Amino acid sequence: MKVSIGSKIVEGPWGGGNLFAINLSEYLLSNGDQVIYDLSDPDIDLILLTDPRNRSESSSTFNHIEIEKYLKYVNPNAVVVQRINECDERKNTNYVNKYLIYANRIADETIFVSSWLKNIYLDQGINSKVNHVVYAGADRKVFNNENFKPWVKKEKIKITTHHWGDNWNKGFESYIKIDGLIGTSKWSDILEFTYIGNIPKKLEFNNSKIISPLSGVALANEIKKNNLYITGSINEPSGNHHIEASQCGLPILYIDSGGIPEYCDGYGLKYTIDNLEKKLEEMITNYDQYAEAQKVYPNNSDKMSKQFLDIFNDAIKKKDLYSGERIKRFKQDPISKAFYMFKRKYFN
Repeated sequence: MKVSIGSKIVEGPWGGGNLFAINLSEYLLSNGDQVIYDLSDPDIDLILLTDPRNRSESSSTFNHIEIEKYLKYVNPNAVVVQRINECDERKNTNYVNKYLIYANRIADETIFVSSWLKNIYLDQGINSKVNHVVYAGADRKVFNNENFKPWVKKEKIKITTHHWGDNWNKGFESYIKIDGLIGTSKWSDILEFTYIGNIPKKLEFNNSKIISPLSGVALANEIKKNNLYITGSINEPSGNHHIEASQCGLPILYIDSGGIPEYCDGYGLKYTIDNLEKKLEEMITNYDQYAEAQKVYPNNSDKMSKQFLDIFNDAIKKKDLYSGERIKRFKQDPISKAFYMFKRKYFN
């Protein structure tokens, strides 16, 4: 099977979408499939649309318009799957959902990264044809609990989080609150907090350590220097950061928002801004219980990629149905109709 993934591969820290493309590519290649990242080949079996937005807004290598041209004029038999991992709710925008729904017209099947995200799009009118939910996962060869040392209760508990993006909704209200707690007499001898990644301009932490963005083994090693992880990301469809932390062995404090609770339920404590201090106390009391739970954390890139491959193989079995519907629809367009008549006359 030849799969075209619509995402460029970027070395170094770049965010979850880039990691997704890397992990899926490696899995498909290890399975004996071919992987490309453009629409240059005439014999693509399956096209994965990762982000139809402008190149300046994403790391995509093609969009829905280019896919439609490929299907019309090169290969109408390719199956199209769209992965949706973004929404307006995440960054307080007002155009992303409508745009992704519009782009979804060319997709035969759709994969969402959480049920929370799928329900948003279903409620807003996305075609409920063949929809799947596949949870994201991190590379176990990099993010694992080797050399992770759980908290020793006589020492300070070291809390960390990491984000590539610096949008306020990444959870900075929570991280500022942790920073403030460390400045109090109650917590100053109990907590340490390290933030890894980019922060909003003009934001300053008074009692925390800031580390520039890291990736791969360097990031995993830095995470494992800590005992506890917090994610305050608001309306996050999935996120990779908490997955990487769980795979490294850290219990999770996670905010009750977006799709993150679907990933973290049973592997940490859910909190709100108002009860964060109370939940932190509860986590400290029951730390060993949550540290033990991380040993069987299920989400990883191999599991995710296998689910993608299973969906791809099943979709390929239905390609005659999908291409038949597509060609019928294209022929209703005057330009496409003329092209098909020309092709039939001279090339069939």
